[in-house]
Amino acid sequence: MAQTHGDPAGTGQPAPRWLIALVRPELPTLAAEIITEIKRAVPEYGRSTDGPYVQALRIGVERALTHFVDTLADPSTPRDKHDETYRRLGRFEAMEGRTLSSLQTAYRIGAQVAWRRVMKGAAERNLPAPVMIRLADELFSYINELASLSLEGYVTARPDEEQQDHRRRLLHSLLREPPPTAQVVANLARLAGWTVPDEVTLVALPTGPQPSPHTLHRDLLVDLSGDTPHLLVPGEVDAGRLRMLTSGWPDRRLALGLTVPTVRAAESLRWARRALALARTGALGDEPVVDSGEHLVTLWLLSDETVVDHLTRRHLAGVTELGGGQPEKYLETLYGWLTTRGTAVELADRLNIHPQTVRYRMRRLEEALGDRLGDPDSRFAIEVVLRATRLRKEVGEIVPGDGRGDGRGDARGEGRGDARGDGRGDARGVPRPLT
Repeated sequence: MAQTHGDPAGTGQPAPRWLIALVRPELPTLAAEIITEIKRAVPEYGRSTDGPYVQALRIGVERALTHFVDTLADPSTPRDKHDETYRRLGRFEAMEGRTLSSLQTAYRIGAQVAWRRVMKGAAERNLPAPVMIRLADELFSYINELASLSLEGYVTARPDEEQQDHRRRLLHSLLREPPPTAQVVANLARLAGWTVPDEVTLVALPTGPQPSPHTLHRDLLVDLSGDTPHLLVPGEVDAGRLRMLTSGWPDRRLALGLTVPTVRAAESLRWARRALALARTGALGDEPVVDSGEHLVTLWLLSDETVVDHLTRRHLAGVTELGGGQPEKYLETLYGWLTTRGTAVELADRLNIHPQTVRYRMRRLEEALGDRLGDPDSRFAIEVVLRATRLRKEVGEIVPGDGRGDGRGDARGEGRGDARGDGRGDARGVPRPLT
């Protein structure tokens, strides 16, 4: 246990009140000076303006100065919370995979800056030598105490770091295909100190700076390394987990996979990564946490481009030459009919065209597709293809057709069709599915 400071001589006496009154007002500016000097001298604490290192530094310095003066004024000041703060700083260094050298350097710089301020004040106020000796003893005893507390925290964190290694190995094992046996999982989980759940949800995380794994819920399995960081949540992601995720990765997007049996964890991660990739295109909205379960149809339709391409060739052959090789408007009309089964008037209103134009396009489509529009399986396949094509176009991928649109549309062949007597009624040439 670290020794206590506050009265090296063992007198049990507080420092003079006038000395406390002189020192306490100096604390805010002294804290700022110490923080500035540490950030300048220690790269880990100077690399960002408000990252976890800087926050830990600020809290440590401010609490140390306040507690130091409090114990000068009253050596019986409670110290439990104080001690835990500096043990936690030591654990933080261990969890980040560093030695204690940076933290020890920060303590040494803090003592030097504080002592310079004391010497300056002593010269200005002509403080008596016994007071200066006591302040020196108190200050350097206190710094040694902080270093000892941090060492305690650092040493106790090492087993936790080893457990994190076991948890990473367990996560990697769960994500293998084929999955490991139940006995293998049970053995790894025992080493990791982790209870195997019935279901899990994988989360695909953004690349770039990552929070410390120890700021996350302790029952997660985490791998923040490499180009595809991810984590495993036991069970479903509830409101508390969502708050943790958004606070851990503020202003950045991440994606939830499906909640699946633990042995199918790899499937959940695949869906999460697919959702995160699509989210970057803007196809899945702008929520910071994308839930793949809310976008299953989109993810499914875009999950295999080869299948969609084959379905396109199989079920839409002959349509590509409509509109002079630019069939987009015909496909738009066909999609409208398949998804609404509306009348020519209803589709015309939906597409902002004339009803006769709808009838003409559908007649041409029936000529190109034959009896496929009358077959339920073919209609379903065509609708799947059209939905997938529209989604692929939205996310900027290559889709059938060149995307330029049928700029000549109604003014060309469609107009001639209407002029040949489509206005006389539906008796001639109107596709059977359309009313």
